Amino acid sequence: MPTPAFRFSQLRKKYGAREVLHGIDLEIAPGEFFGLVGMNGAGKTTLLKCLLDFCGTDGGSIAIGGVAHTETESRRPLAFLPERFMPPYYLNGRDFLKYMLQLQSLPYHEPSALEMLTALDLDAAALDRPVRAYSKGMTQKLGLAACFLARKDIYVLDEPMSGLDPKARALLKAQLSSLRQTGRTLFFSSHALADVEEICDRMAILHQGELRFVGSPAECRAHYGTQTLEQAYLACIA
Repeated sequence: MPTPAFRFSQLRKKYGAREVLHGIDLEIAPGEFFGLVGMNGAGKTTLLKCLLDFCGTDGGSIAIGGVAHTETESRRPLAFLPERFMPPYYLNGRDFLKYMLQLQSLPYHEPSALEMLTALDLDAAALDRPVRAYSKGMTQKLGLAACFLARKDIYVLDEPMSGLDPKARALLKAQLSSLRQTGRTLFFSSHALADVEEICDRMAILHQGELRFVGSPAECRAHYGTQTLEQAYLACIA
């Protein structure tokens, strides 16, 4: 069996006296597209913060490709886009992309950057504009472009569709489809069950800090005897 891309073993996390993650056990395989869904406050972003070692844990363990998540080496094959992505306001788009690639010892290639902007429906003129002048959608596209230009094996995206119009959402899905064809791994959180059903091999429903369901969207519908994933989700968290 291949080493899991991610393995969470009895993960626990508290904020003060409140436990927000209750013994999470989860494995995600290499090349799998996996969606994490749940209400606001369910613990989705906390789970991702723990994964990336942005906050300490209060029990259990996390491994990325078999390496402890606290080791810098574990995150080398990974690109991440946070839910509230805010690039440095004083940089223009080009400088931001150069900066992000430089942090990873990767070269900036202008034609590749322009090709990626086109693929995400972001005007090439955005490269010369300061990011403080960007709309929410433009900012999101810039962050996605930085992730995809890094050509990583694993992508962790927190609400990647946030702020995107229908055309941009369709183009992002096309980019994700290309990643799937090359064997990349995707772990993303979303409130949009339709996106999860369209994109994911498997999904997890996180509710009140616990995993209530793990399996494919079709298995989720079958398990709860519903016609739609939305109905299954509501039955799961009832």
